[in-house]
Amino acid sequence: MKRALLLAAFGAALLFAAYPPASLVVPSFACLVPFLWALDEAREQPRRRVFWLGFWFGVIANGAVLYWMVVALWHFTPLSALGYAASLFLALGPLWGLLAWGTHRTCGTHETHGMLAVAFPVYWTSLEWLLAHLSDLAFPWLGLGTSLVRVPVLVQWADIAGARGVTLWLAWANVMVFIALRRRRWQPAAALAATLVAALGYGVWRERTLELRPAIKVAAIQPNVGFDEKGDRRYDIALLTQLLDMTRAAARDGSVGMVSWPEAAVPVYFVERPSYMDSISRLARELRRPLLVGGLEARRNRSGDGWDTWNAAFLVDSTGTFMQPFYGKRYLVPIVERVPFLNPDWFGDMKWFGGFERGSSLPVYQVAGARFGVLICYESAFENLSRHYRARGADIIVNITNDAWFGRTAAPYQHAAHLVMRAIETRAGMARAANSGISQFVSPLGYPYSSTALETEAIVSDTVFTTGARTIYVRLGDWVGWLVLAGTAMIIVATRFAKPREAA
Repeated sequence: MKRALLLAAFGAALLFAAYPPASLVVPSFACLVPFLWALDEAREQPRRRVFWLGFWFGVIANGAVLYWMVVALWHFTPLSALGYAASLFLALGPLWGLLAWGTHRTCGTHETHGMLAVAFPVYWTSLEWLLAHLSDLAFPWLGLGTSLVRVPVLVQWADIAGARGVTLWLAWANVMVFIALRRRRWQPAAALAATLVAALGYGVWRERTLELRPAIKVAAIQPNVGFDEKGDRRYDIALLTQLLDMTRAAARDGSVGMVSWPEAAVPVYFVERPSYMDSISRLARELRRPLLVGGLEARRNRSGDGWDTWNAAFLVDSTGTFMQPFYGKRYLVPIVERVPFLNPDWFGDMKWFGGFERGSSLPVYQVAGARFGVLICYESAFENLSRHYRARGADIIVNITNDAWFGRTAAPYQHAAHLVMRAIETRAGMARAANSGISQFVSPLGYPYSSTALETEAIVSDTVFTTGARTIYVRLGDWVGWLVLAGTAMIIVATRFAKPREAA
């Protein structure tokens, strides 16, 4: 057990090093090797013990990567430690345990690692797909493929297979490294090297041939409002004044086509503060610039005895008109923004439990000749939204977020990394306006630029680029995800009906 825990700790360190902010490239190809090594050493163990081995690997590895959850949620309640523990012990740990159990059942008695090279990457990628499709509990934070965001040239082929395809490749690569080390064979290393050359070759070709064209110049406002100030109603007018003044400063650059505020920049319901809407409208008319405003929306429900509320984004055109429909956030943070599976009306007046409605539309707005869609907060981790926007004609994607509650943890860097994969998948440029950072832009080739520092007040303006490409990924969607699910089913059935091997 002591050796297994040491391997788990080593695996956690590699996984942490693979993801932002470190984003070291080599650990991406070796972070699962300690897990595979422990499974190999447990081949003769009962499957129940193998499950618990995987369980503790999952708890330790994810506990290291997601440590920031305690820091972030502490702003809402000291009970955040319970939410962190629940994520590890009730979700991620059991899923890794199931992965270990399934791998052992499929490959545990085989001397050859041929089946492992097929089954483990398929199982791992299916697990990642599952985490992204758990309805109200979906949390596709940091798929394995996202660990390579520092070297976009290696993942340009995500425009074909998506981030899920990169995950499948990296899981397979880890198996190749494991076999090469465990059995001291050169063939797996050679196979991995060949795929690296192929990925690099495609990336270099794509970067040389993809034609980028300017879509619009966007100014991202980063007011750097602290969590406590944003939640204190005494600061409302001061916050609005700060945003209006920063917007005027941004508009002094006559080439700016749109100004974007961050998520919930105005932390009040406009229906309660109509004067705030008037101030924003007047500013848009004064500057003759469209504004993308993060705020809160409330409307009477159908029965008329209560309110439906949304975490929302509003496009205010250059005439000062609040365009309809507004964009309501579709993927809500569990508990904080919406209590999973329960009626949100039950939680509207409770301090630490969210009662937001889910948005029901994906409006594609047009300003200054450019069409764009909106992502709020961690919706950047859900690849289907960007794909749908692009399929509906969006040239660029604008992500507004409030990362102040993350503090100076790894989370802001992890959060921003998702846009790199979304840009490559869709070949659309990305603009990001974050309350406390990181505000930045990402090219359709996945390269960030004009990035701001954390916890600083800033205005950053730059041109957002787009392409005429309609990628295979945009056209077909997450075909790798469906493929691995089918593969998982086939492997399970084949294993179930396989004849037991005779002893030599």
